[in-house]
Amino acid sequence: MTQGQGKGFGFGLGKMKELADAFKKAQQVQEGAKKLQEELEMMEIQGEAGGGMVKVSLSGNQEPRRVEVAPEALQEGADVLSDLVLAAMKDAYNKSTATMRERMEELTSGLELPGM
Repeated sequence: MTQGQGKGFGFGLGKMKELADAFKKAQQVQEGAKKLQEELEMMEIQGEAGGGMVKVSLSGNQEPRRVEVAPEALQEGADVLSDLVLAAMKDAYNKSTATMRERMEELTSGLELPGM
């Protein structure tokens, strides 16, 4: 027998257990990510501008849902209204991005993959 044979490609039993545990954790994360995706689709995150004169609603996945414009916002003129809509969209986008990031961190917290 030559040196190095019978070692199973360098994986000892301890490494195999680590690898099996890592696969189990990865599967749990994948299942959690699917559930999170469904939750994000059901969420409604609202951004606003002009003291609430313009409100934009997005899903947690940043899918546009609704835009609400108060009658007094129309009196501000097209340029101001455009700026308010853009600001409300940015606000909703930033909130949804932060929500996604927080939820993904919760999902992957404590996940320790070997070699990472």
